Amino acid sequence: MIVITGATGALNGATVDHLLERLPAGEIAVAVREPARARRFADLGVEVRRGDYADPASLPGAFEGADQLLLVSASDPGADAVALHRTAIDAAAAAGVGRILYTSHQGAHPDSAFKPARDHAATELLLAGSGVPWTALRNGFYAHSLAWLLGPWRETGTITVPADGPVSWTARADSAEAAAAVLADPGAHDGPVTLTAPEAPTFQQVAELAGELSGRPVRCVTVDPEDWVAGQVAQGTPEFMARFTLGIYLAAAQGRFAGTDPLLPALLPRAPRTVRDLLAAA
Repeated sequence: MIVITGATGALNGATVDHLLERLPAGEIAVAVREPARARRFADLGVEVRRGDYADPASLPGAFEGADQLLLVSASDPGADAVALHRTAIDAAAAAGVGRILYTSHQGAHPDSAFKPARDHAATELLLAGSGVPWTALRNGFYAHSLAWLLGPWRETGTITVPADGPVSWTARADSAEAAAAVLADPGAHDGPVTLTAPEAPTFQQVAELAGELSGRPVRCVTVDPEDWVAGQVAQGTPEFMARFTLGIYLAAAQGRFAGTDPLLPALLPRAPRTVRDLLAAA
């Protein structure tokens, strides 16, 4: 039995869809906070269970009988993600789960300027100490984030950033499909595995590509980080979120998202989507 958490979200929901192409529905269960929102999976014969990291009492039943368990990382920027992950990992170990797979990040590092990357690193340490076989799916930075990180470049011809660095922008759909491939080949991937697109362009390079695709020049302008935060706040973004987002750019400048790996192309039946593909489709 494979149990997938967070299946009402875009990432793990797509993973379930891909698993259903490989395995009978009776071999898959989803554990979600609101079972009513997972009706489409129930209609396909997938068992729907209630499971919420913030409600430890819900987890033993959610994880029962799991040969493999895919834990989605907590997505609320204000939550104590590591504490939530610890609760889920402890419950999985107590339930006798055969292997835990976790949606980590290729930038996972305790010294990253991006808080979720620090949380991912801490969670991987929890997995390593859990006594349960584990796999950390270190996904590349999800490329749909570019839509808001680049700002209104089509209207202004300018991409304004507080720092620049290479990022292996990876389509979330590709990450979901790769996770299904890993789950369908149990035990073949152990510990941290990196799943990224094959290129890691800087924001400057993304601007050049955007200009090429749009047929007009697009500049990338780097401004002082504090000035950038002030500008975001002036536009109505809460300061907490502005500083959270600032961490993405600063971590990119640290080189935390620069690495690429051939595993994702090997797992997919086609080439991974590129930044060019994603900008052209926008």
